[in-house]
Amino acid sequence: MPGTITVDEGLRAAGLGRFQFRLFGVFGLVWAADAMQVLAIGFTAPSIAASFGLGVPQALQTGTLFFVGMLVGAFVFGRLADRFGRRPVLIASVLIDAVFGIASAFAPDFAWLLVLRFLTGVGVGGTLPVDYTMLAEFLPSDRRGRWLVLLESFWAVGTILLALVSLYAGSLGGEAWRTIFLCTGLPALIGLALRFFVPETPVYLARSGRGEEARRVLQRVADINGSRVTIGVLEPETRAKAPISDLFSAALRRRTVLVLAAWALVSISYYGVFVYLPVRLAGEGFGFLRGPEFLVLIALVQLPGYALAAYGVERWGRRPTLIGFLLLSAAGSMLFSLGAAPALVVGSTLLLSFALLGTWGAIYAFTPEIYPTSLRATGMGTAGAMARFGGLLAPSIVAPLMAANFTGALGLLSGFLILAAAAIRMVDVEPRGRSLD
Repeated sequence: MPGTITVDEGLRAAGLGRFQFRLFGVFGLVWAADAMQVLAIGFTAPSIAASFGLGVPQALQTGTLFFVGMLVGAFVFGRLADRFGRRPVLIASVLIDAVFGIASAFAPDFAWLLVLRFLTGVGVGGTLPVDYTMLAEFLPSDRRGRWLVLLESFWAVGTILLALVSLYAGSLGGEAWRTIFLCTGLPALIGLALRFFVPETPVYLARSGRGEEARRVLQRVADINGSRVTIGVLEPETRAKAPISDLFSAALRRRTVLVLAAWALVSISYYGVFVYLPVRLAGEGFGFLRGPEFLVLIALVQLPGYALAAYGVERWGRRPTLIGFLLLSAAGSMLFSLGAAPALVVGSTLLLSFALLGTWGAIYAFTPEIYPTSLRATGMGTAGAMARFGGLLAPSIVAPLMAANFTGALGLLSGFLILAAAAIRMVDVEPRGRSLD
């Protein structure tokens, strides 16, 4: 229509400023909280075992149920966000995250704790795909990739916070797990209050036939950013809701299969490296690798990895950057097989932390951009569910091999990462600079 503009043109006109920085802070807070929830599994298991008279392997069932919940939450909430809107689904998922995360600290027995950790996982799993979808839909195309990678850097912030909380909880003695779960749930509660001020995305509104609402949101973004522009009438873009089967339609099948495979392979490798490799090395005199102090160092090394990924996705493209980090991660994994000298072990661990978390940053930026608006949250949710599935598979694939054949396990992890790089190389789209469909 003459005189109308597209949503992407409206986003560029509204500018990049205070509104997006506020959004980034709100999403980053809950992203850090989610990192604390995930990584708390290993730090809480010993005190849970002591509280309820269990063995540590049995106490780790809280982690298994948490991951199952994340798998369910990622898939279900991602799909709901495409059906009913990003904002209401995001608020619902953060509410579940906060309420059951805090309630975990007051579990009266182990059975209740298992139920509460499963429900917390449902909420955490739901926040991850919807966060990225919402942020992507508030950013102009020329800045989107960098900001999506930098959101992932809050994982490192959460890692550092968890290490500090664990040190504090340990100093108190007693049931340290209750203190840790309480502290990991509080940021999500704060994030819940802040998210009520986040509007529905203009991209979703426009694609749902609510063009005037989308224009008003864009005008609000422009006003907050100080852009002295008047957002014009948006082009009508009503589209039918897409069934989940469309992820595997002729147009999307190839990218869906390849990207889901990459997510699973990266997840198995990540948990193999950061859960089972330290267990093996701890038995060989490197117990400090599992301590809170070393966790802080690992998190600090992740920050330049995120920074390089944020630069690379805009400078070199999403796919080349992601492939580069995957191959660097594969090389870092094989470095462990060269010997057991302390300098080599520490250096290899830090290189993997740099490379694997840069990989996560790049794949989180890449995935939401390859799907149309009607399937974006569904695609992200399915990818997140696949990552949780990979995490659940890791114990049966990596742990036995790590105990039986250390070099073979490292070769397997490197092979998984190389296969993930090959899968991304075959994806049929490079989303850098493209408007969201």
